Amino acid sequence: MSSNGTDLTIGFISSSLAILLFGSNFVPLKKYDTGDGMFLQWVLCAAIWLVALVVNLILHCPKFWPLAMLGGCIWATGNIAVVPIIKTIGLGLGILIWGSFNALTGWASSRFGWFGMDAQEVSKPLLNYIGAGLSIVSAFIFLFIKSEIPISTCSVDTTPLISEHEISTTPDASPSYSWVDKLSAVQHRIVGCSLAVISGILYGCTFVPIIYIKDHSKRNDSTYAGASQYDLDYVFAHFSGIFLTSTVYFLVYCTAMKNSPKLYPEAVLPGFLSGTLWAIATCCWFVANHSLSPVVSFPIITAGPGLIAAMWGVFMFKEIQGLKNYLLMMLAFFIILSGTLCTAFSKL
Repeated sequence: MSSNGTDLTIGFISSSLAILLFGSNFVPLKKYDTGDGMFLQWVLCAAIWLVALVVNLILHCPKFWPLAMLGGCIWATGNIAVVPIIKTIGLGLGILIWGSFNALTGWASSRFGWFGMDAQEVSKPLLNYIGAGLSIVSAFIFLFIKSEIPISTCSVDTTPLISEHEISTTPDASPSYSWVDKLSAVQHRIVGCSLAVISGILYGCTFVPIIYIKDHSKRNDSTYAGASQYDLDYVFAHFSGIFLTSTVYFLVYCTAMKNSPKLYPEAVLPGFLSGTLWAIATCCWFVANHSLSPVVSFPIITAGPGLIAAMWGVFMFKEIQGLKNYLLMMLAFFIILSGTLCTAFSKL
């Protein structure tokens, strides 16, 4: 097999693994109360950093570029909205929306050379444009899919942090609710969809610093001259930015809560598992970026997890119900599949 054929095989296998893990990584959290998500995001990011440490040691500690941390900071900023998104519009619809905008932002920035990056070319530009366009169309279809998310925090999908283990003896103590639980059904949808769009755009910019370093490493007059072209060499810096930023946000949260943050011990192990799955998926994405280039990997990897997440939402959590929603999902998935195939063949 030729070197190009090997790269394509590795790239598509890595993309498939990333899709499966990204679509499933939040599933362990669904049965546990995660409150406002601030404590959970810190647990997730701690697990992510530990995976990066292992990868860094396996790669014999490649050079650390601080600019690569910026991508992690951007991702962590988008990630603080994940729990409110899941609690307002559901796991399946949330991933479908933020995945679509993630795909659009990541594809466009790579294809047209935004933020100081080199514009990336493909052998069949028309197919690439069609694939990206279909991702945009699918995003609008997802907005019309209604998910059934219980507003009450006492639903069967949550496990209260304090029940029979309540320590306080105050008879009229009321349970704590996050701000999400106080929203109406309409507000749930507006807030959830808006946050998903914002998170998707931020996620789409997460690889920009790494691609910038790689592009400028080919220029002798650049600060980054001679930097590695292998994407995994930047994983530790990228994930360190994630953990640092999440820690800062958590400390700010603790300060705002007057040193009485809402902690959810039962979500620690599921959160750690979720973070580990996400970190492995992202490492696969790094490999796919190297083998396929971001202009190809972004539309494929960001669109695919929606299918996996929606299957969880339909068959396991019953978030998406009704014939109309099922038909819209089938249409959206057909569009995603068509767009993915167009994007993949644009590289061949």
